[in-house]
Amino acid sequence: MGTSIDIYTAHFGLTERPFSLVPDPDFLFWSAPHKRAYGMLEYGLVTRAPITLVTGEVGAGKTTLLHHMLRTVESDVRIGLISNAHGDRGELLRWVLLALGQPAAPQETYVDLFGRFQQYLIAEYAAGRRVILVFDEAQNLSRESLEELRMFTNINSGKDELLQLVLVGQPELRDMVRRPDLLQFAQRVAAAVHLPAMDAAMVRAYIRHRLEVAGGAGDIFAPSAADMVYEATGGVPRLVNQLCDLCLVYAYTKEHRRVLRLTVQQVLDDGVFFSARPLDATLPPLRSVPIARTS
Repeated sequence: MGTSIDIYTAHFGLTERPFSLVPDPDFLFWSAPHKRAYGMLEYGLVTRAPITLVTGEVGAGKTTLLHHMLRTVESDVRIGLISNAHGDRGELLRWVLLALGQPAAPQETYVDLFGRFQQYLIAEYAAGRRVILVFDEAQNLSRESLEELRMFTNINSGKDELLQLVLVGQPELRDMVRRPDLLQFAQRVAAAVHLPAMDAAMVRAYIRHRLEVAGGAGDIFAPSAADMVYEATGGVPRLVNQLCDLCLVYAYTKEHRRVLRLTVQQVLDDGVFFSARPLDATLPPLRSVPIARTS
């Protein structure tokens, strides 16, 4: 498959794969919802919001947006990125310290870890730097973990808060935060935005955009082909990428220079596109388809 991918990029005049499933900020498509989401993300950071919430369906582009933010932060910001944190509050604190480049030995107690964390925040504040913790896949955090994060935001120096949190996750994260027993947490959320799936027009523009960023012509996909991609994926970017990549392989094997609606239909009919998109009455029916980083 690796050889075929290399050949199809040359076949279509592309410099790289336009529809890779790996989040890549260089390919970020600034749809209206993405612009709003990024605007709210910036708003939360600039206003020093205690907690900023970004939610969206699986594959909606949340992580790509997040990585774009990580590339653009100022040098006076320290960022700890935590993905799929789990465990009790002591384990959560270990994840946080490791993400910030701080030691967290297994034998240390919670009191030891919390003391180091607090001293780190105070030292960064004294040096004129902000600390932001970003939790990706935050819907996997337990109620106890969310309450622990709220307690983190209470660490302050006079009137100034020393820590900001950005929680990125699937829609159920919003439902969790709205629970009555998390009212105090919800009251700390100063900025929140939801990334919806794309509509048909956005999918056409998205496909064109990624093809052009990859060095190719934007019209490799016929409009009718792009519309069928939307019908089969419901406009979820990750699924659009997966299906479009397969379509390019199919078109290449047939020595076609464009992806037509028939190409998309053949991919769907052959059952090689496995969509994990949940059935939803509000979406078009499926076709025959089957870091830690410190700035």
